Amino acid sequence: MKSYELTTAAALAAISAALQLVHVGVATPSGIWIDLVAVSWVLAYFLYGTRMSLVVSIAGALIITLFAPSTWLGALMKWTATIPMIAVPAAFAVMARMKPSGYSAARKLILPVALALVIRAAVIVPLNYYFAIPIWTGWTPEEAIANLPWYLIAGLNAIQGVLEVALAWLLCFRFRLDRFSAWR
Repeated sequence: MKSYELTTAAALAAISAALQLVHVGVATPSGIWIDLVAVSWVLAYFLYGTRMSLVVSIAGALIITLFAPSTWLGALMKWTATIPMIAVPAAFAVMARMKPSGYSAARKLILPVALALVIRAAVIVPLNYYFAIPIWTGWTPEEAIANLPWYLIAGLNAIQGVLEVALAWLLCFRFRLDRFSAWR
């Protein structure tokens, strides 16, 4: 990595950690937070590409593991839920032979984000039922399914995913952070 990339990755991971520490967001009755933690992870994709986004997201998740009340479990779930929001647009960009800056036209993000939300739900719903909720609450998967309908988990994750991409897109392309991108 170049020094400016390393510095930017550290700064974006630190912003992510600070947003977790301050916990800017809304707690839902189900225990799922709608927050801003992963916005910088998606922003890293728009500015520097997939590799940088993975570095920022892994570093951010590791930092969050150290001090978040949800410890490693919350960080792992946040990371797992956010990866489709980066990987699917990245795959679409590769297929279209465009740089992430090609998403400056928001309409180009509609299909990739919609597919990313479907993948996110397909991964996160069973992961919640059979892994996270039993560890966090002590419920069996059957109790988790009975108490938290799948559409609630999927819906809250859809809101979270759209928020992450929309805010990252706004910061990059409307607030002109793209002038600092690797594509300029």
